[in-house]
Amino acid sequence: MQSPDPNHPIDPSDPAGTVDFGYRRVGASEKRGLVQDVFTSVAGRYDLMNDLMSGGVHRLWKRALIDLLRPRHDMHLLDVAGGTGDIAFRFLEAGGGAVTVCDLTESMVRVGRDRAVDKGLLSGAKDTRGVTWLVGDAQALPLADRSVDAYTIAFGLRNVTDIDRALSEARRVLRPGGRFLCLEFSTVILPVLDRLYDLYSFNILPALGQAVANDRESYQYLVESIRKFPKQEDLAARITAAGLAQADWRNLTGGVAAIHSGWRI
Repeated sequence: MQSPDPNHPIDPSDPAGTVDFGYRRVGASEKRGLVQDVFTSVAGRYDLMNDLMSGGVHRLWKRALIDLLRPRHDMHLLDVAGGTGDIAFRFLEAGGGAVTVCDLTESMVRVGRDRAVDKGLLSGAKDTRGVTWLVGDAQALPLADRSVDAYTIAFGLRNVTDIDRALSEARRVLRPGGRFLCLEFSTVILPVLDRLYDLYSFNILPALGQAVANDRESYQYLVESIRKFPKQEDLAARITAAGLAQADWRNLTGGVAAIHSGWRI
């Protein structure tokens, strides 16, 4: 099985064309559906589980992302894999302009639109403060070249089938001078914290998923997908290879998460 685009091979060392889905290897064409199944399953309790799993710390991480972005009233943000609207709403609250939310899973987008209604923001197909909701793939974004001022993806890049292709798409849709920011779970760099984090992740999180969302398997996948995600320096190199300049990262909570950044020059 080959990658859909020969210029973006899934894994040149794997002639079978398989990719990671947690600790399993699956066909490249299968992963999209499997990821959609996971997030369809967890959509209704996604935000609650984020609070429970992180003890609310994810809110501080997202605030740090928005602080780095420095929203302006004339800035158009594309938030990818942001179906529940968490980043979009924070962007608006910080003074941002138009925002487009694009997520692979329709159920997640429905949750975000419902939250917009609860906030009194939604009006027809777009909300009154400039949110547009799209169902789409990070690897083939339904947006024109050079059409947005900023691109964010929070806890979503590790779920795409071809990370390099998604990064190339990010560069494509950014205008010159546009900012790329990726908030993602990463590699813990503190010796004691890394062991504690492993114990917590593999023993507590799946059990919490079972107790709260009645779905142990999806949260087991989420834990495994974090461990399979590239380390900070490796992801920075791939961001550079995608054509984004000044690739860098900022560790959060000892590397439990990291914000990666780059610019479209």
